[in-house]
Amino acid sequence: MYVEDANLAKAVSHLGSLQGKGTSWDAESRFGRKGEENRNCIWDIWDMHEGREPPVRPKRKTFALSSWDIWALILLLLILTKLDLEAAGSGSGWIWKQVTVIYLRSSNFTNKRAYAGTKTDLNRSTMKTYRLSDLHSSELHDLKARPRIDFTSIFNVVGPIVEDVRQRGDVAVREFTSEFDRVKLEKIVEYVADLPDPELEPTIQAAFDVAYENIWAFHNAQRIPEQVVENMKGVICKRVSRSIHAVGLYVPGGTAVLPSTALMLAVPAQIAGCRTIILSTPPRPDGSICKEVLYCAKKSGVTHILKAGGAQAFSAMAWGTASCPKVDKIFGPGNQYVTAAKMILQNSEAMISIDMPAGPSEVLVIADKHASPVHVAADLLSQAEHGPDSQVVLVVVGDGVNLDAIEMELEKQCNKLPRGEFAAKALTHSFTVLASDMKEAISFSNLYAPEHLIINVEDADQWVDYIENAGSVFLGRWSPESVGDYASGTNHVLPTYGYARMYGGLSLDSFMKYITVQSLTEDGLRNLGPHVVKMAEVEGLEAHKRAVTLRLQDIER
Repeated sequence: MYVEDANLAKAVSHLGSLQGKGTSWDAESRFGRKGEENRNCIWDIWDMHEGREPPVRPKRKTFALSSWDIWALILLLLILTKLDLEAAGSGSGWIWKQVTVIYLRSSNFTNKRAYAGTKTDLNRSTMKTYRLSDLHSSELHDLKARPRIDFTSIFNVVGPIVEDVRQRGDVAVREFTSEFDRVKLEKIVEYVADLPDPELEPTIQAAFDVAYENIWAFHNAQRIPEQVVENMKGVICKRVSRSIHAVGLYVPGGTAVLPSTALMLAVPAQIAGCRTIILSTPPRPDGSICKEVLYCAKKSGVTHILKAGGAQAFSAMAWGTASCPKVDKIFGPGNQYVTAAKMILQNSEAMISIDMPAGPSEVLVIADKHASPVHVAADLLSQAEHGPDSQVVLVVVGDGVNLDAIEMELEKQCNKLPRGEFAAKALTHSFTVLASDMKEAISFSNLYAPEHLIINVEDADQWVDYIENAGSVFLGRWSPESVGDYASGTNHVLPTYGYARMYGGLSLDSFMKYITVQSLTEDGLRNLGPHVVKMAEVEGLEAHKRAVTLRLQDIER
């Protein structure tokens, strides 16, 4: 956390535990340091130039401690260790803490309060604050960067799983399911038509039915009629659409069950007319599938259920096994291991395509003085609760926004959440930026390229044309991100990690491919042929040239 008052040269910040895992609590943050270095470091001084966060971690400075200081420090560490051991249980062993002292000059950091707390302290949810006009281009670049993912080490874990499934098929999938999901299965694939209809509580079933209808309506409207163009007399070109024959859909089942994802993936596949639709999801402890997921699968035309999760599920669908048909394209969100599996398979002999790269959930909220602090905090937490690696950004526009009220709401609401610990951890690496006006706010949003963009300002509609990079946008005070996650009709499978700069969200097109067709009459070849001949001559492709000239000779006979 950050302090504006220059007189506060030392401010105790978060005390993070190593818990024997070799990295500190903030290992994924921009300035995270390896665990061994944390063990050797007790005081860490950050001298911020002109009050701004540096692009690289500054060198540590040292200062002298008196004997009284040393004894006080030892006593503090003993107390903290005792508290941690009591909280973690007597068998947990020593839990190391990092004490960070931060000194900032009063420039672009506006929060004047210092906070200290452990990594699971839900009462300390304040986000770092920056003023956009005070940041250099390099600092903006660092600010938009997501936590680095070490794909090299992840590939070393995922690669052998992908290869094992390729070689041993169902046997490997069953073994990995037993190892990772603690479930032993005889059958890993079920035909959806053979499964009994699940019974849902009526209001729950009605909610999924409404979501299905809205998702169907929005995606069905995306059908593109056949396009026919006569470019010149006798030269007719058209484009026709065809569905992808077989698709594999992944519904995560880690920290939360996501039946809504089953709808988001399967409904457009159903509309497209995909003939084989495999839905993969981790089984429950008894080997069954979440009944809400099964209900959505049946309603959306899924043909097969693969009871597996993670890299082994994607591998089974990509390679094909004795019981799991091979697919042509795989879809679905997941953690970094799932993303790594998709990347490996896309560049393998499996010959499959993927929907898009994926990363942690993220939201960027733009708010002005008209936005309710209650609503702003709720929107930030709705993404933060997905997991500790979620990315949460608040952009405040102009004067009159009560940041203290928003921070109080974050603390109040976070403490009431069943997944509040995830949300609190996510907030430790989230931040607030201050923009002078909406154009500056939108400019930063386009640079950040968020998965979800909430514009909670007066007359929000007028800013849509300025948005260039975002997965999905939510306009006005009555449009929470949650409606897009569940039932408004738009798709919630969206590009994260900044990929909104070059990818769009899932759509009907994701399940289609397009074929171009051309037909020429004699007049058409007379009109176009001589130009093709000249271009073939330039490129030195004689056979291309002759394919035209021989036909032109036949026409003239």
